Amino acid sequence: MAKWIIDEDHACATFAVRHFMIADVVGLFGKMTGTVYFDPPDISRLSAEVEIDVSSISTGNRARDEHLLGPDFLDSAKYPKMAFKTIKVEALGNNRGKVTADLTLRGITRPVSFEVECLGPVKSPFSGKSCIGFRGATKINRRDYGIEVDYPMEGGGLVVGEEIGITFDLQADFSD
Repeated sequence: MAKWIIDEDHACATFAVRHFMIADVVGLFGKMTGTVYFDPPDISRLSAEVEIDVSSISTGNRARDEHLLGPDFLDSAKYPKMAFKTIKVEALGNNRGKVTADLTLRGITRPVSFEVECLGPVKSPFSGKSCIGFRGATKINRRDYGIEVDYPMEGGGLVVGEEIGITFDLQADFSD
């Protein structure tokens, strides 16, 4: 099986969560490392192990980022990494697959499922190496990962929604 190394300069995971029940706060984690094992075009045999550095969070607001890194949310002092490891992949055709993976966040591991699209491989005009891309999205409930903070809104609802949308985009380089 071919081994592909995630290119840290061309990989990120983004998230969106409802705020005040009226708008989404969007952020990203910019430091992602890991390995993908994949022989194109058979996406059903894909496997991946990915780590995300929680401290690489950015929402465009420093005070909010610091709050998200604290014990109310990500608790980065205790849990500096998020981890992702595939369990199974079902081919859906056209370079797409349904991936089931273990997501570990705040020391809690739960399975998540999502569709993934494989793009490439292509040859880099800079390094001459083969590169491949992957894109996927899912939703999780923050409570499933021990994020229990509740700030009630006047008239009902919560300041921070329970559902978190997650999207990842990554490029991986063929490893000789």
